[in-house]
Parts: sequence; C-alpha cells; structure tokens
Amino acid sequence: MKMLVTIRQKFQFWTGLFILSLIVLAAIFSPAIAKFDPNDQNDPITNGYQEPNSKHWFGTDKFGRDIFSRVLFGSRVSLLITISVVLLSTIFGSIYGAASGYFGGIIDQGLMRLVDLFLSFPIVFLAVTCLALFSSGIFTLIIILSLTSWMDIARLVRAEVHSLKQHLFILKAKAVGLSTGRIILFHLLPNVFAIIIVFSIIRMADIILLESALSYIGLGTQPPTPSWGSIISDGKEVLGSAWWITFFPGLAILLTTISLNFIGNGIKSRQE
Repeated sequence: MKMLVTIRQKFQFWTGLFILSLIVLAAIFSPAIAKFDPNDQNDPITNGYQEPNSKHWFGTDKFGRDIFSRVLFGSRVSLLITISVVLLSTIFGSIYGAASGYFGGIIDQGLMRLVDLFLSFPIVFLAVTCLALFSSGIFTLIIILSLTSWMDIARLVRAEVHSLKQHLFILKAKAVGLSTGRIILFHLLPNVFAIIIVFSIIRMADIILLESALSYIGLGTQPPTPSWGSIISDGKEVLGSAWWITFFPGLAILLTTISLNFIGNGIKSRQE
C-alpha cells in the first residue's frame, strides 16, 4: 500500500511539473507561437464570435480577436502577477515571521496580533477594498495582493523558527556574537527554506485564482491587456452562445492550479 501511495505521489509530481513546464514555455514563447496580435480587432462584423476552427483554434470574441493568442499572452500577465506576488509576500512574510519567532515574548505577541488582525478580514475583501481606493493596473494589483497575502507564511515561519531557536547551532551562533539579523537570515531561514518553497508553490495556485477573480469583476488588469480572468469576463455575457471565450482561459487556470498543487504535494511527501 505504501509503495502504491509513493508511486501515485511521484506520478502526480511529474505530471504537474510537465503540465506547468508546457504552460510556462507557452507563456515565454507566446510571441512566436501566437498567430495573431492578441489586441487586434479583426473586422468584428464578419469575424466576431467565430467558433473554434482551423484559422482561430480557440475561436474569436466580439471584436474578432483571436482567443488562442489572447490566452497565450494572458498567461504571461497572469503568471507575472502570480510569481511577483508570491515572491514579494514570501520574502516579507518569512522575515516578519522569523523575527517574531526569534525574539519571542511581548514582541512576538504584538507582531502576531497584527497578523491576526489582517487574517480576520478575508483576503478578497481586503484586496477589493484596496483596489477600489486606488487605480487598477498590473503594478497596483501586484502591490496590493502582496500586502494582503503574507500573513499565512509569516505564521508558518514563526512556528518553525520558534522551535529552531533553541537548537544548539543557534545557541552557538549567539555565543560567538553574531548579530540578530545574521542569525535570522543565514542560520534560521535556510533551515525552513524547504517548507517555504512548498507553501509558496501551493500558494501560487491561490493567487492565480484570486487574480482571475479580481480581473473578472474589473478590478484587475484593464483592457485591452489580456489576462485569463479578464478574458473570462469578456465572455460572461455570451456564455451560452459563445462558450469558447470562457472555456479556454478557464481550462488554462484549471490546469495551472492542478499542476501547482500536484508539484507542491509531491515535494511535501518527499520531505515527510
């Protein structure tokens, strides 16, 4: 039974890695792969709402824009936002959590109460509120999502550092007079790096869904810049008659989130 579980986990890991690699390569080489300009309005009267065919593999939208090209270029935007948000929130959250766990006492209590305050509000609510107050755009979206997505990793790192700081190698580092910053950055954080990586990979799936949801309601990327969420939003009013506009970017989101979860679970099982 254990062998079957291991084989399944390895299969999921490599399947997820293969799918994600294809998506990333498609995003990188989208200018060479795409047959049309994603924002080119090609005679909407005659080319609008074309079903998938040999010329337009994923069909066209109401403006005659090629959905295949928009999904390819949209992957660049969605992945750029996701990677940037996860990177920024992970760096800040890891340092914040490490400092909280290392110092302990009243400092730890104060820092964690701030985390609890942020976590008391749903991330979507915080993001929507902030985006409603500021102008929407890719840069704004990255900053706001980063500022509202660091709390979970902070709590995770804090718990790990809290147990690690009593180990002998940390006590020796203190004894030889190493600074607090050096101990945190070069002795504590490297020992929780594997956990941070697993959490970040799984977190990427959540950020893709969140970015898509915000773009869907008009608070993410703005026209004509394509992202998976904004493309789905373009087709929401004609879902019954022009299903392909929402289906293909939705499929891209589904495959990406599944592959990220497969990879994260695979790495986690290896660590256990």
